[in-house]
Amino acid sequence: MEARFEAAFLKALKKHASIKKLVKRKVDMIIENPIAIGEPLKGNWRGFYSCPVKRNFIIIYLYCEVCRKKGDNAVVACSDCQDTPDNTIKFVLLGPHDDAYGI
Repeated sequence: MEARFEAAFLKALKKHASIKKLVKRKVDMIIENPIAIGEPLKGNWRGFYSCPVKRNFIIIYLYCEVCRKKGDNAVVACSDCQDTPDNTIKFVLLGPHDDAYGI
């Protein structure tokens, strides 16, 4: 499995360095089994998955293989979709629940 980290995810990781070990543990679990550990999102976030790090703190990610199989790639429209292998997980956002969803 290939993991890619978006700039927003890495920036948030620096901002919330106190939970870096928890985030690393969750990232490793997601890489191991992305579908079992995450919850598929709906609406504007269709195609993405979320995974809690701790109480009100989440990781939002994409699993390219499932995104394509469900046809969500037309909605998500990643600029590098054509060049990204199916076995790729893109870690998009990290943060408090309401901040991550832009509420």
